[in-house]
Amino acid sequence: MRTLLVRGMLAGLVAGALAAVFAYVFAEPSVEAAIALEESAQHHGSASAAHTHAENAAVSRTVQSTLGLLVGTAGYGVAAGGLFAIAFALLHGRVTTMAPRVSAALLAAGTFVVAVLVPFLKYPANPPSVGQAGTIGERTSLYFGFVALSVATGIVAVVAGRALARRLGATSSLLLATAGYLTVIATASALLPVVDEIPGGFPGATLWDFRVASLGTQLLLWSALGLVFGTLAERVLRVRTPAGQR
Repeated sequence: MRTLLVRGMLAGLVAGALAAVFAYVFAEPSVEAAIALEESAQHHGSASAAHTHAENAAVSRTVQSTLGLLVGTAGYGVAAGGLFAIAFALLHGRVTTMAPRVSAALLAAGTFVVAVLVPFLKYPANPPSVGQAGTIGERTSLYFGFVALSVATGIVAVVAGRALARRLGATSSLLLATAGYLTVIATASALLPVVDEIPGGFPGATLWDFRVASLGTQLLLWSALGLVFGTLAERVLRVRTPAGQR
């Protein structure tokens, strides 16, 4: 387990670095555009607002968009890689008996869908200047609550699908488990409050570009994590497995 955990964190570091480069190239332009719009609105509201905003920034935008972005994304990747390695160790050989690379790729794909894509469809990411300062706590709680619900429902669906497979077969159990997951998530999505705080006049292209880039950054991170970890894990498990048992 310890070896896999180290490999997972290493894979997460690599994936986080790649995601940081992607975010810098594709997400930062829309972030800069959103900040410029916010400062322009503040400037029209008060002659000194833009200067106050700049003075209150503890870290310059240059550092935020380069070193800060790299450290934040890499740290997220390392944490995600550690959790991913633990999940892989628990599932591989129990829920799935496929090759480590295949198991890691499927786990990464499933994690991306359940923990990233589905919550994103309900509560998509927004660039700076979108959203009211007074509701940030509520919005954060709603988002992470929905993430937790999606992950928990996904785990239950996997366990239930595995149990049903013994009676109904792999295909039928997969369809039923998927239908159950989608039913729970669709119901929760309909019941949870809608967050719509996009200011009037905010450019739709900027919002779209930021959201696509944000989702693309997550997709790249989890894809790289699954591929890199799968390769490293396969080497570790191959060494541990006697030649006659491969």
